[in-house]
Amino acid sequence: MKDVIKKEVLFNHAIEKVWDAISKAEEISTWFIRADFKAEKGYKYTFTAEPNEKGCTVISGEVKNANPYTLVYTWIVADTKVETTVKWDLETVEQGTKLTLEHSGISNYAGETAVAMFESFNGGWDNCINGLTSYLKAEVNAG
Repeated sequence: MKDVIKKEVLFNHAIEKVWDAISKAEEISTWFIRADFKAEKGYKYTFTAEPNEKGCTVISGEVKNANPYTLVYTWIVADTKVETTVKWDLETVEQGTKLTLEHSGISNYAGETAVAMFESFNGGWDNCINGLTSYLKAEVNAG
């Protein structure tokens, strides 16, 4: 099975705007779910969905890397002990900012659970990218 989900998207926003949206708790909480998060190596974060939201209720992990425009953290879904890795890379391009998201280690789940989690994460990241896109459009247009 495939072990890595990869998403790429171009934003016509400055790299700093996109970085803030993926690395600051108050911004993540706007377009994703409530976040206790700091883009600091070693920070143990928690994302908590409201009970009526679809998908996982709690995601936790540790920030492994938070260099300018590269953010890497572990991803542990509530009620599992399985650790996967999420990596966000930002790059300035002529049109604005290229975001590359990779979620790896999904084969750490056992058997058919890995396939189900891959499908769940893949759709979930599509929803997240859509939420981030809408958030950035609203932020720029509001300014």
